[in-house]
Amino acid sequence: MRRLNICEERGSGIDKVIFECEYNQLPAPEIIVGDNYTRIILHGPRKLTQMDKRDKIRACYQHSCLKYVSGEFMSNQSLRERFVIEEQNYPMASRIISDTISAELIKDYDPESKSKKYAKYVPFWV
Repeated sequence: MRRLNICEERGSGIDKVIFECEYNQLPAPEIIVGDNYTRIILHGPRKLTQMDKRDKIRACYQHSCLKYVSGEFMSNQSLRERFVIEEQNYPMASRIISDTISAELIKDYDPESKSKKYAKYVPFWV
């Protein structure tokens, strides 16, 4: 399959899938890793109000990963753009970020900083 250019071995496929899901405002894909397989579940369009807490946390984590591998950082503003949340509703994004930090999937880029307005976040593995 590699020689036919159907697949590649660089591991960039997941990044492309997550980017396209964000670009098209789709829920984050579920990635299930088993002993001898990896299963990815792609979800159809759903509004933020139709997503459950797990969906929002997964999308926030994957957004943070995508930003990091792109040389950027996730922020409240970037998450609002990802979910199409109006600026005056920034507490919704803050709550999703807080839930994702509690799930230990993201962390503050600069824990010493006292500013929440300009806070940046990275995946837990950074």
